[in-house]
Amino acid sequence: MTSIADWLAPLGLSEYTERFVANAIDPSVLGEITEQDLKDLEIPIGHRRKILRAIADAANRPKTETPVQPAQEAGAQRRQLTVMFCDLVGSTALSAKLDPEDFRAVVSAYQNCIEKIIQQHSGMIARYMGDGALIYFGYPRAREDDTEQAVHAGLALIEAIPRLRPGFDVTLQACVGVATGTVVVGDILTTAGGAIEHNVLGDTPNLAARLQKVARANTVAVCPSTRALTAGYFEYRGLGAVPLNGWAEPIHVWQPLHALGVRSRFEAQHQRRITPLLGRDEEIDMLVRRWRSAREGEGRAVLLLGEPGIGKSHISLALDDILREERHTTLTYFCSSHHTNSALFPFIGQLERAAGFERTDTPATRLSKLETMLERQATQGEHTVALLANLLSLPPSPRYPLPDLSPQEQKEATLAALGAILEKLAARQPVLVIFEDVHWIDPTSLELLALTVERVPRLKALLLMTARPEFTPPWPGHTHVSTVPLTRLSRKDGAARWRHGYAPAMAA
Repeated sequence: MTSIADWLAPLGLSEYTERFVANAIDPSVLGEITEQDLKDLEIPIGHRRKILRAIADAANRPKTETPVQPAQEAGAQRRQLTVMFCDLVGSTALSAKLDPEDFRAVVSAYQNCIEKIIQQHSGMIARYMGDGALIYFGYPRAREDDTEQAVHAGLALIEAIPRLRPGFDVTLQACVGVATGTVVVGDILTTAGGAIEHNVLGDTPNLAARLQKVARANTVAVCPSTRALTAGYFEYRGLGAVPLNGWAEPIHVWQPLHALGVRSRFEAQHQRRITPLLGRDEEIDMLVRRWRSAREGEGRAVLLLGEPGIGKSHISLALDDILREERHTTLTYFCSSHHTNSALFPFIGQLERAAGFERTDTPATRLSKLETMLERQATQGEHTVALLANLLSLPPSPRYPLPDLSPQEQKEATLAALGAILEKLAARQPVLVIFEDVHWIDPTSLELLALTVERVPRLKALLLMTARPEFTPPWPGHTHVSTVPLTRLSRKDGAARWRHGYAPAMAA
C-alpha cells in the first residue's frame, strides 16, 4: 500500500481521501486512529465502523515478529491520566450457566453499552480483557474535565449495565475502579498476536485495577486524587483506608454517589475559598471601572480571551468577590464542551440553580419552585412560566398552558422571556452577568448572548464573558464592548500564585 487512497479504495470509501490527506493521515498512523478522530472528521457512524474494523483486521493479521515491537518512534510522554477499569460481576458463573454463543451475545451487549457511554464522556477504550475493559480519560487528547467525565462515565455505567436486557434470563452487574495520576505514555505497541495496545506505564492503571476489585457490585471506587480533582462535582462516601495488593500503605477509597449541581469547573474546585489573585491588577481595575459605568446605567460588556488555565474564571470570581458588599445581583452561565449542540444549555442551568432545583424534586415541585422564583424576581410576564417550564422539560400544566405558536415563534418567545429576566432584574438593581467558556456555547445561546450584547448599554449591567482565543465574536465592534486578551503572568507573579495555592487547570 503506497497511499491512503489505496487503503480507502477497497473499502468503497474513496470519498474521504481528501479529508484524510488534509489532516495528514497516512497509512503509517492508521493504527492510532480513534473513534473520536473519525467523529472529528465528520464521518458517519456506519463508515466509521468500516474504517475501525479494517484497521483492526490489518492489526490482527499474522506477523513474523514474535516479541513486542514499537509500531512507531513517537517517543514517551509524561502526562496526567485518569484510568478506569470496568468489570462484569459474576462472569464466571454466568459463562458456566449459558451456552458459549449465548454468553458471547451477553458480553457483546455489555461491551456495546460500555462503548456508547465512554464515547459520550470522551474516554478511550484501550482494550477489552474478556469481560473487563481498560479505559483512558485524557489520552490521546487531554481535556480540562477528563477526571470529572471519568466519574460521570462510571456512574452512568453502573446505572445502565443492570438495565440491559440481553435475554437468557440474566441480570448484569458491574464494578468500576477509577484512578488518576502521572503516567508515561510510550509508543503504540504491536503484540505478538498482532493486537494494538497503548503503552501506558505507571502505578495509575494498577491502582484502577485494584480499586475495581474493592468496589462492590454496581458501585464505583475512586482514589484520593480522583476525589480531590472532582470535589464539588459529586457527593462522595468515604470507604476508609483499604489495604491494596502492591501498596505499602492502605489507600483511602471513595465512592461517588451522584453528581451535584455545580456547573463550573473553577467554582467546584474553589467553592471553599477564593485564592489570592496575583498579577491581574490591571484587568481587575479595568473591570471595576466598567462596573461603575454599568451601575450608573451605562451597561458594558467585556470579553476575556485566554488559553486554558490562564486565569479567566479566577478573574470573574475575584470581581464578584470584590462586589460582595455592594447591592447587586450576580447571574452565572456556564457552557460545556459536552453540550455544544444542546439548545440554551447555559440558560437552563442558570434557571435550575436560581430556582433551587434538587435532584430528587418531582416535576410538580420544580414547577412550583420556578413559579416562586419568577414571582420573587417580578419577572413573571404572560406565558413566561409556560415557556420556561417547557424549556426545563417540565410536563404541561393546566394553570400555564403553552401559547399556540409555531416552533420558530416559540423559540423567539422563549428568547424574549429569558431576555426579559435580565432587563427586569437590572431595573431593580445592578446586575453582574458572568458567562463562562463561551467557546463552547450552543448556537441558540450564542444568538441570545449576541442580543444581550446589543441591549446591555441600556441596562445597569456588566456582561463579563470568558473564552479561549479561538472564539470569534459574531457581533460587530461596539464602543461598549471591550475584548481583553490575557497574557501569561511573569515568572515572579506565576511563582507567587503557586505559593498561594492556585494551580492552573490542565490544558485541553
